[in-house]
Amino acid sequence: MDAFSTSVITVALAEIGDKTQLLTLLLATRFKARTALIAGILLATLVNHGISAWLGSYVDTLLPDDLATWLVGLSFIAVGFWLLVPDKEEATTGRFDKFGAFCATFILFSVAELGDKTQVATVLLGAEYQHVIVVTIGTTIGMLLANVPVIFLGEKLLRQLPVKQVHRVAAALFIALGVATLLW
Repeated sequence: MDAFSTSVITVALAEIGDKTQLLTLLLATRFKARTALIAGILLATLVNHGISAWLGSYVDTLLPDDLATWLVGLSFIAVGFWLLVPDKEEATTGRFDKFGAFCATFILFSVAELGDKTQVATVLLGAEYQHVIVVTIGTTIGMLLANVPVIFLGEKLLRQLPVKQVHRVAAALFIALGVATLLW
């Protein structure tokens, strides 16, 4: 697969049931300004994943090719197994609500994404493909594909999704990417 489709698919699948998706559900219950919520997620993801993809691409250039290949391949496999570990719910207060839907979403989503599985995946995708803009756009679209329906359909959607099975598919995809990186 190419950088774009791999980025979209892996992040969209990894985001299902993730803490940032649960945050999206919480924000959708607090605010009715759906466009502001989407814009906040979009901007937070573009900034976070843009920096992450760049970091992955940059670090990859610092390492010898063989070492970079092994690190990226093994990291993809590690993220695959990490996806099988359920996220712990984090308490979110309403202290950012006073800033409005867009700012609250941007701030909370930016903070929640730090060290998250999808951020780590974006670093790895940046290292693997060396296409910062393509990876950033792909991972951002993947985040939106996973979160925008939650804004409109909410809890009903999350209850009907087979989250464990989706995580297994995402884990298998990351592990396959890791193995492919190591073999080719």
